[in-house]
Amino acid sequence: MQDEAPDRRPSPFGALRHPNFRLYVAGMAVSLAGTWMQQLAQSWLVYRLTHSSWMLGVTWFCANVPVLLLGPLAGLMADRFPRRTIVFIAQTLAMLQAFVLAILTLTGRVTVAHVLALALILGTCSAFDIAGRQAMFVHLVGKDDLLGAISLNSATFNSARVVGPPLAGFLVARLGEGPCFLINGFSFLAVLGSLALMRFEEPPNVPGEGPLERLRSGFRMALGTPPLRTALILVASMTLGTAGVGALGPMFADGLFHMGAQGLGFLTGGMGLGAIAGTLTLAGSRGHRQLPGAMLQALFVASATLFVFAASPNYWLSLAVMPLLGMSIFRMNSATNTMIQMRVPENYRGRIMGLYSSMVVGMLPVASLIAGALAAHIGPRWTVAAGGVLALFAAAHARRNLQSMKNWLEAPAVGADGRISLGNT
Repeated sequence: MQDEAPDRRPSPFGALRHPNFRLYVAGMAVSLAGTWMQQLAQSWLVYRLTHSSWMLGVTWFCANVPVLLLGPLAGLMADRFPRRTIVFIAQTLAMLQAFVLAILTLTGRVTVAHVLALALILGTCSAFDIAGRQAMFVHLVGKDDLLGAISLNSATFNSARVVGPPLAGFLVARLGEGPCFLINGFSFLAVLGSLALMRFEEPPNVPGEGPLERLRSGFRMALGTPPLRTALILVASMTLGTAGVGALGPMFADGLFHMGAQGLGFLTGGMGLGAIAGTLTLAGSRGHRQLPGAMLQALFVASATLFVFAASPNYWLSLAVMPLLGMSIFRMNSATNTMIQMRVPENYRGRIMGLYSSMVVGMLPVASLIAGALAAHIGPRWTVAAGGVLALFAAAHARRNLQSMKNWLEAPAVGADGRISLGNT
């Protein structure tokens, strides 16, 4: 694969020339703002009911462990059934979950057990939604605009992060958590409408292997392709290293800095601002061979930022470094996502993206439980610093395997059996 000509810098907004992708972005922008409102309100609700760092970790665990456990199965489904249908069903069930949580909270009957059970339901919906959406991108824009589409998707996700949490913090401080859950429920109507209006053809399912063999072959590709295996390890390390900031956010915003729900909202929004800038600059970069280098840089920046956040003596320094953390996380995710999608054959796309979602989202429950348990024993600051050490080790691993990943991106073809065999780690 050749880099683009050096005098041609692609527009970061080039993917928006595709009507289906414009519909997708419009619908997701509204829905994700509601989702971020619910996420902050849910964390604050658990914190208000328990004042326990451990329960904050358990809540994140319940919300994300289905993605870890079901991600490969969801990817298998995305290779077997229409991806748009999978996403539509998952979004509908997530909408119903938000309405149930809103009713329980507004009527004063909500308990921590309710929150945890509904978080498990939402996580199950997310497992199938993420795998379906990630595998659907190439049908919305084609491979030429894939980097731009993935980066703009991240920018949309983080634009919603900028708007949603501060608004949720304002509403929680004045009206409680219930209105945030209700708004989120209605926000799903936007993405359901956009999915209904899209017009594109998905490749037909290719008969052959049974479900178990298909699942095994997906794992064989991921584990047997060294650069792909390295990319998945690196993105999982980024997730594990940085998750403590999100899981322990209420402990920093209120417990350490006494800034309340609005302070937590601004910390989350600050991360979103940095992520928008980082992913948009990545979308406009030349060529795909630079993606492994972007991953390496992101891990180094994340490590440094986590050390500063852990040692920060006041809220304002913590707020100032959040954009850098957001930039590093989402440049890492966008670069890894694009690199994998550029090299994975179509009939494996759903399964590999299901594994990718397990590493990016599914690792959050593991990290959340670890962060909650560590914070209970060594405090939130040392817990975040430990994440910085992990990110630093991951950066060293990325440096050792940088050339192998670059060679992988330049490989001319994929074998007839669907395996990509290039390079060793």
